[in-house]
Amino acid sequence: QVQLVESGGGLVQPGGSLRLSCAASGSAFRMNAMGWYRQAPGKERDLVARITNGGITNYADSVKGRFTIYKDSSRNTAYLQMNSLKPEDTAVYYCNALFVPTTYWGQGIQVTVSA
Repeated sequence: QVQLVESGGGLVQPGGSLRLSCAASGSAFRMNAMGWYRQAPGKERDLVARITNGGITNYADSVKGRFTIYKDSSRNTAYLQMNSLKPEDTAVYYCNALFVPTTYWGQGIQVTVSA
């Protein structure tokens, strides 16, 4: 059973930075893709950023140029560097990992951007 452990959330002022980490364990297979989604109160869970095992990335339009996703394949860990944070980035961020054919989710981590 794959487990995803998220870390790095918290409270930050507008314009600040945070780095989220997601470490996957418990699989004997190589991770195919990993990503971050977020869900604000009263809204749906939406993709923020995703990276494949081959290093192909895609981002939500709202975070392009501010967020960067990267990975350490040897550790099955993905990172989301978030810069120039805005209040509208406030949400619970969920790690998502694909080990074909199964998708796994983390428990979620709160990110709050507020003065």
